[in-house]
Amino acid sequence: MKKLKSKTFYTIFTLISIFAISVIVFFNFQSYQKEYKGIKDNLNRIETMLNKPFNDLNNKIIIDYNFYTFVLDRNNNITHMISHTENEINNEIISHSKKIIAKNNNKAKINFLYSSNYSYKYSKGNYLIMVDTNDIRNRLIDILFMSLFVLFIFEILAYLIAKKITEWITKPVFETFKKQKDFVADAAHELKTPLAVMVANIDCLEINDENEKWINNLKSESNKMNNLITRLLDLSKTESLEDKQNYSINNLSKIVEKKALVFESLAFENKVEIEATISKNIMLNCDINQIDELVSIIIDNAIKHSFVNSKIKVKLYKEKNSIVLDIINNGKEIPKEDYENIFERFYRGDKSRNRDSNRYGLGLAIAKNIVKNHDGIIKVFCENGYTTFRVIFKH
Repeated sequence: MKKLKSKTFYTIFTLISIFAISVIVFFNFQSYQKEYKGIKDNLNRIETMLNKPFNDLNNKIIIDYNFYTFVLDRNNNITHMISHTENEINNEIISHSKKIIAKNNNKAKINFLYSSNYSYKYSKGNYLIMVDTNDIRNRLIDILFMSLFVLFIFEILAYLIAKKITEWITKPVFETFKKQKDFVADAAHELKTPLAVMVANIDCLEINDENEKWINNLKSESNKMNNLITRLLDLSKTESLEDKQNYSINNLSKIVEKKALVFESLAFENKVEIEATISKNIMLNCDINQIDELVSIIIDNAIKHSFVNSKIKVKLYKEKNSIVLDIINNGKEIPKEDYENIFERFYRGDKSRNRDSNRYGLGLAIAKNIVKNHDGIIKVFCENGYTTFRVIFKH
């Protein structure tokens, strides 16, 4: 549910942001093109006017653009300097015009307006038309910064809008999910009581040669159903992601060490060995019962899927800003395509396994929920015949 909410929010926020950025880019592009076209048109206009009587050109004033014309003789010397604005031609402009003439290349060049100071049109031995683009550059930069400020404000609004829309879209899904979860919990509770009565009555039945087989079958199936209901209730409890009232600072090292010792007898029965390497006094803000359950599930899973006479390694250590729990066993490798699936409810990687093992594919789903409740990550990977279940908590 949390993942759905997050994906919905980021999708909406991204779409709104793309729209806003597109509008800002288009607006700035249009502003740039307008200035670019204005410079180009006026360069061409002055070039046309150079063929007219000299007096007409000398008296021409071009509004909003600082244009200057330098008339050249055959030796490329400046013979006349004309300002097409009310500004005087200063030494800096003259110096820059001489640098352009010195390059001796016939061309028109409108430089990048966000960074350039001048653009020009030059004809060797005839003229140099130059425009001071400092004011244009400042104008475009002001528009750009204003646009970025507007975009920043719009992104804040987009965040709030996306949040509201996400809540509106996911509310029916959340309510359905809650009803489903409540139904599982309620159904499990309702089944637990009559099942307990059935098991008690079975124990009271007189066993003889004729009915012993049937009673034992009833008892076995009742125990399996009781185990399934218990696991469903456990799963329902761990799906309450927001309940952190039972959290406190606990010594994770002691919890893991204790569970490793508890499972040594089960490991011995399955002809495997548990080797624990646990760093001392690693503290974690957690629900101690849930963490106890988490470690039990993963160690139990490792024992059940280990080769005979192999070793299970339980490691707890700190790495940078994280606490890492590794439980490694030597057994049949999990296919890569099942790395995510094994944490889903009722998933069985081994399709040939039957219900005799009394396992329903809920253990790792419960483990995943517990880790999520503690803002951690759980993953599995296989290397060189070894399977590692890794749990990472933020420290």
